[in-house]
Amino acid sequence: MPNIKSAIKRVSVAEKKTKRNNMIKSAYKSAVKKYEIANANGDKEAIELLSEAKSKIDSACTKGVISKNAASRKKSRLEKKLAVKVDTKKSAAKKTEKVEAVEEKSEEAPKKEAKKTTTKKTTKKAE
Repeated sequence: MPNIKSAIKRVSVAEKKTKRNNMIKSAYKSAVKKYEIANANGDKEAIELLSEAKSKIDSACTKGVISKNAASRKKSRLEKKLAVKVDTKKSAAKKTEKVEAVEEKSEEAPKKEAKKTTTKKTTKKAE
């Protein structure tokens, strides 16, 4: 324990900030866990919980608990998890439709020949 008055104050301030930071961290981690559980179960609430988790992450970023890049990375990973969960069944069907459409277009449309480009010839004036 420090003897100097300013050092004593620094210790108490550091303890307060540590408690505050831990509260903020646990709040956004809890929001993320709720979202991940809902997403794993396929609940429709997952989208709402995603926005809540993103706002908690943003507030932790603005209060200096996590860095801007860490917040961005965490939000991006959460969005990817939702995208994978929602689009898994639909994306396979969409991909096959796209492939079929491209194959039909390539069969129907004849290939066009490349246009010949001409260069402008400069002529010398007869003197």
